Amino acid sequence: MNNNDRLLRLRYAIDLKDTDMIKAFELGGVPVTKEEMRAILTKVHDKHEDNKGNNVYEKAINNQVFDAFLNGLILLARGPQKDKPVEEKSQKSKEIKHINNVMLKKVKIALSMTTEDILAIFAEVALYPSKGEIGAFLRKEGQRNFKPCGDKYMRNFLKGLGIYNRKV
Repeated sequence: MNNNDRLLRLRYAIDLKDTDMIKAFELGGVPVTKEEMRAILTKVHDKHEDNKGNNVYEKAINNQVFDAFLNGLILLARGPQKDKPVEEKSQKSKEIKHINNVMLKKVKIALSMTTEDILAIFAEVALYPSKGEIGAFLRKEGQRNFKPCGDKYMRNFLKGLGIYNRKV
């Protein structure tokens, strides 16, 4: 699963409109035009999958751009922090290895979810991780109990999130 797939599935799961997505990219420090947004979300018809089985999009996004979108999504959903002035964050050139963990953490923050909410979302797709496993996904990389969140968990989380949001 690549970042474009994650973005497309997240968009569906939480019902984001084009204007909201563009605004989230801007708040994250990566301005995107409407045409670029469409290219990010549009699959190439000639070659549907690359040699790894991933979908191919007109404009692929890397982990840093996707992380910036998630940061913008938090600001869009919750607003800027009151006690801290809004300032430009310096783009870290640090490589993000486990983007699924980062995404789970930031979606949890943006939607003000608890661990119980995440467990309920996984239950919607008949997947039952333990609280400890969810906690391990949410830990900082390098901590003793950190566990990488695989694509299977992320696909099921996004599918369950869509079902959960439409129920509520």
